[in-house]
Amino acid sequence: MATYLDSILVAHRLRAAGDARPKEMLDEMVSALPPTRGFEAALGTRLANDHEIAVIAEIKRRSPSKGDLALDLDPFVLAGDYARGGAAALSVLTDEEFFSGAVSDLQLARQAVDLPVLRKDFTVSFRDLYDARAMGADAALLIVAALSTDELVSLVALAAELGLAALVEVHDEEELARALDAGATLVGVNQRDLRTFEVDTDRAVRVGEAMPDGVVRVAESGVRVPADVSRLFDAGFHAVLVGETLVRADDPAEALRQLRSGRVAS
Repeated sequence: MATYLDSILVAHRLRAAGDARPKEMLDEMVSALPPTRGFEAALGTRLANDHEIAVIAEIKRRSPSKGDLALDLDPFVLAGDYARGGAAALSVLTDEEFFSGAVSDLQLARQAVDLPVLRKDFTVSFRDLYDARAMGADAALLIVAALSTDELVSLVALAAELGLAALVEVHDEEELARALDAGATLVGVNQRDLRTFEVDTDRAVRVGEAMPDGVVRVAESGVRVPADVSRLFDAGFHAVLVGETLVRADDPAEALRQLRSGRVAS
């Protein structure tokens, strides 16, 4: 039986297989772009200077498991709300077929604020990283469960070459080992199983115990109230990525401020 992740990856790999743009063309496409904003540095700096976990606030219209969340959101306005609420960085869904995202969502969000922006999508090809850089992203998502070992190693290296931070997403200790072997320095633990889309709120704490010093740690999914953030702060995480809770809120800036109240060191 096909899972959510299987269906999504089939679609993205089919699209990638039809993309024949040569690397030389892609190099030319990004050659004159300005430097990226420091996504990874923004997360570590927040913890070091302000003694608190950073919040990566997500712009997300829908999901396969929850359906429509905020189809009519304005990414420019929402990015401004997030900045006022104290976000350290943004995450923007650009997958159109499954999440109703768009490249323009990322571009508008980045225009609205000075925060670094993660392209949240299903990277399966080196061309995806070039596209992320060209559209204005400062970071890209690499999901260990979606990539072979060789793909993961080459994409982590290419992201660094292009000036993109690579948020390498894992779900368990085995995937964490693969991420570290590939050279990941920014690791996200997704508490949502991408095959069943069920959330295990103990997953980040459990997997986080196996992370070595020097890795910037991000907890993803299942972060809804200040107590969730406080628990992850105590477990040594540098950042949390929050989407559904914020996009569903009547006042996203205030919802973000409330979440932030749970992640300040005493």
